[in-house]
Amino acid sequence: MPRKRILTPGTSPVHFFGAEVRRAREAAGMSQAELGRLAGCDDSVVSRVEGGLEDPPQGFPEVCDQAFPSMGGFFTRFYNDSHQWDGPYPRWAEDWMRAENEAVTLRIWQPLIIPGLLQTAEYARALFLGDRSDLGDDALDRLVAARLERQRIFDRDDPPHVSVLLDESVLHRLIGTPQVVHDQLLQVADMSMRSHISVQVMAGSVGAHPGLAGAFMIASCDGKPDIMYIDAVEGQTMERNALVRKFAIAFDLIRSEALPASASRETILKAAEERWKT
Repeated sequence: MPRKRILTPGTSPVHFFGAEVRRAREAAGMSQAELGRLAGCDDSVVSRVEGGLEDPPQGFPEVCDQAFPSMGGFFTRFYNDSHQWDGPYPRWAEDWMRAENEAVTLRIWQPLIIPGLLQTAEYARALFLGDRSDLGDDALDRLVAARLERQRIFDRDDPPHVSVLLDESVLHRLIGTPQVVHDQLLQVADMSMRSHISVQVMAGSVGAHPGLAGAFMIASCDGKPDIMYIDAVEGQTMERNALVRKFAIAFDLIRSEALPASASRETILKAAEERWKT
């Protein structure tokens, strides 16, 4: 009997498959339109497959194996084998990944860790190891690659505007090694300089505030209701208008108490240099 796999949220078969198609195509110097012609589909279909937004159409894995022979038949083998993973990919994660990819704006409140869209590879690796210490190197590499793949939304011609609110305690939590945290905070400070990314820190001196209930993210897409992801042991994605509005108000209240962007950047850099620099 084939060995079943445990699917970790954030790396669905369709999302991982798409990421591997993109890597192979770019390594071969092939455009999405060229791959689409080989597969008998439009380049927009290739784009959605690569983004993990759509299942590959019939015959697509076989075409990829022919187009990218250096992969040794990976695409057909993986696609067929992925149907034996334990349980379906959770719908809440599938919905959120789609919303994140299509978002015009993202609002993120995180009181515990640096959010995935801003993580370095080593910070993500340390988090995965903390969650599951039995991961092999190959599985760990795939998880980290899938996490970093999400950051490709910043490379779009029209990247979403991302507003990130961090509790100050996030800057002082050891994840991995001091060097890992140091490098991670420098990356957050650097990313906060981009015109479409805002990062603000909620100072610990503020005391009680609406964000103490836990982490959440809200994605706003053109022509669709806002969708919200609540972080927990098992995340939940919700579209109920009344509840999303409640959390949107909470986000605005947290932001009103947070440090301005420039002061937040200084706070992040100070923590990196004074607490974590080795």
